[in-house]
Amino acid sequence: MTLHSKHPEAVLFDLDGTLIDTAADFHRIINILRNEEALSSISYEALLPSVSDGSKAMIETAFSAQLKTDSSEERLADLQARLLKLYLEQTCVDSRPFDGITDLLCWLGEQSIPWGVVTNKPWLYTAPLMQQLDLQPAAGSVICPEHIHHKKPHPEGLLLACQELKCAPQNCVYIGDHIRDIEAGNRAGMLTIAAAYGYVNSDDNISDWNSDYRIEHASELQPLLASHYDSK
Repeated sequence: MTLHSKHPEAVLFDLDGTLIDTAADFHRIINILRNEEALSSISYEALLPSVSDGSKAMIETAFSAQLKTDSSEERLADLQARLLKLYLEQTCVDSRPFDGITDLLCWLGEQSIPWGVVTNKPWLYTAPLMQQLDLQPAAGSVICPEHIHHKKPHPEGLLLACQELKCAPQNCVYIGDHIRDIEAGNRAGMLTIAAAYGYVNSDDNISDWNSDYRIEHASELQPLLASHYDSK
């Protein structure tokens, strides 16, 4: 793709599975629910692929057998409400930035490159997570579904973040662990990076996402960005 800057004007991240490893909190809370239902624990590996798709997907994964035998819609809604209540109370017990993210943010700060988050996670849960993690330098923009009309894969949220950061989309980077992230970034005209270290389903073929780059570990981001832009 054609870029018009020797350095990224901004770097934007998806949240769960890209910037922050939130799966441990969801796994813990899901197993609280299963314990309340007198069910054995579900493994971390079994739940992981559904984390990026939200609370409904996690409930469907964790309670698939029960939802087949019960009045499924009502049952699903009850379990989802209980999950979200617990998550609001325990948003950031085990959640942490992925290894390499803290160093990357420090590097962005040193380069005076602002960063932000564009997520499909509601503000109600995103705000306390970001506040408790207190990442530094702080995000210059955090876009949630409440701030826009169309969620990803629509590019509206990414374009709004660019407005808030006062940068051109074609000179920005978007990093995500789901095909909808890459589609949104591509539609916004950004450089896109697929985070293969995130909550990617084993059935997904990341090569089909049409990202500009793919990384296996968050620690690869800083050297990748430096080499990409230095080569221009």
